[in-house]
Amino acid sequence: GGRGFAARHLVLMLLRSGEWRVRVADLAQVISLDLDEEQGILGAAIREGQAVYASADLRDKAQLAKAFEGAEVVFHMAAPDSSINNFHLHYSVNVEGTKNVIDACIHCKVKRLIYTSSPSVVFDGVHGIFNADESMPYPDKFNDSYSETKADAEKLVMRANGRDGLLTCCIRPSSIFGPGDKLLVPSLVAAARAGKSKYIIGDGNNYYDFTYVENVAYGHVCADKTLSSEDGAKRAAGKVRPFTNILHLRLSVMISDSFPGLLRDKCGAHKVLGVYVIASRWSWISKAFNKNSCLCYDAIGSCGGMDLQVVLQVWHEGSSADTVKDQAPLMQSNIQLLKSQRSAWL
Repeated sequence: GGRGFAARHLVLMLLRSGEWRVRVADLAQVISLDLDEEQGILGAAIREGQAVYASADLRDKAQLAKAFEGAEVVFHMAAPDSSINNFHLHYSVNVEGTKNVIDACIHCKVKRLIYTSSPSVVFDGVHGIFNADESMPYPDKFNDSYSETKADAEKLVMRANGRDGLLTCCIRPSSIFGPGDKLLVPSLVAAARAGKSKYIIGDGNNYYDFTYVENVAYGHVCADKTLSSEDGAKRAAGKVRPFTNILHLRLSVMISDSFPGLLRDKCGAHKVLGVYVIASRWSWISKAFNKNSCLCYDAIGSCGGMDLQVVLQVWHEGSSADTVKDQAPLMQSNIQLLKSQRSAWL
């Protein structure tokens, strides 16, 4: 997933440090750089040999082994679109693909594997989550096939820790946004343009956590540095950590403050409660006919009356989460950052 949203920022962060030669692996046969990338750090690194591209499909173990040859650490950040509720797709990539990643790491004697997971692995689509940490168990029933297969992949990665010297850990970043975002902010703007932002589903008091993409990249770097030390590996290896900006925001307020006019007004958007019943029935009918539904109870729950908050915990040479927050100049106000993005989309 080296050309994904968060991965692009991680690649740049690794290259800026001057400590890494980076191999970017993704599905495309050749890497295609936009103008900013061509003229920026990545383009220069490719020309100078500090970065190379490898075409690889997670479902092809031989391609992965070729891509991982000589690597010290692998950041596994690939995943299908979470909005597509296609179990076969998610299983083939998240589960079978992750098995292949682990096997290829062991074959190539990779020292560290860091897996980018999701906080949705502990969300059942019904019960809100408030101030949860890594001790929260997986639900009895998952919200969707994406969450279920990401949880399965987490288990594989954690169980692989210690196999032939491989050290592993998992990070669960929540709702990533920032420069290059093609999902969160564009989706909000598209909904507004389609006239879908006149309504608040539920009572409008649900909270959500968001994570700035540079912080996500930083968290991966911290995880790798920690696994690289003996003491850090004792704390972090085989473990999972949630990761957010620690800025809990009411979803409707975040949207209205970040994008004035996106909701009809702060208090005047219509609140709709009965849509849960409609969504649950429609979701059931869609599943019965093996069709994907754009209106489902699970998605409504995520944006409506449910709370989803997790705490920041990253490993950084024994530092507490608060210390890490102080060390990172990346922690910024969610709303300020979202406002800085809106001009590109409105």
